[in-house]
Amino acid sequence: MKPRRKLATLRKPDYFPAENVLTGLDAPRLLALGREFEQFRFVNCDLSGAALGNLRFEDCLFERCNLTTAKLTGTALQNVAFADCKLLGVPFGACQDMLFGVHFDQCQLRYAAFGGKRMAGTRFVQCSLDEADFTNADLTGAVFEHCDLTRTGFHNTTLAGADFTTATGFSLDPETNTLTGARFALAGLPGLLDKHGLVVE
Repeated sequence: MKPRRKLATLRKPDYFPAENVLTGLDAPRLLALGREFEQFRFVNCDLSGAALGNLRFEDCLFERCNLTTAKLTGTALQNVAFADCKLLGVPFGACQDMLFGVHFDQCQLRYAAFGGKRMAGTRFVQCSLDEADFTNADLTGAVFEHCDLTRTGFHNTTLAGADFTTATGFSLDPETNTLTGARFALAGLPGLLDKHGLVVE
């Protein structure tokens, strides 16, 4: 048997020039800085409901920021990390597809929408993803580490090789999602059997 080949994953951005570390911004002050941001670190910024369409963020980190219901139509998120952020209802599916790459650590992602996005190898660590939507997304090799997936929508989603071993609350239909090589803990098996009404004891 051939060894499983690991997906190449983006390296989380970790270098930010001192002048690119910005704290406490709101949307008007952010937009006044321009349309393109490379190697920026945003800390404690309130961008909730902000119109951030057609901006470009590359190798950036949002830390303890609120982007709830921010508008991202045409926004480029190219290797962007979110840490301890509130991202309720954020329509990530509206972002540019080219070079789309994100990381999530300890984020609130309830109602976030990722429909149709190619997100192979994406890591979600200790995130709340209840009622998020991954319809038609490609999550090949994605990792859901200690994530709450209660009522998360997976439909026609590619989850080959994805890691659900520490995830909770998920319900996946093997008939409408690609699960080849996906990993589950024994305790997570009921989440694969909901549709069929089977009981694991």
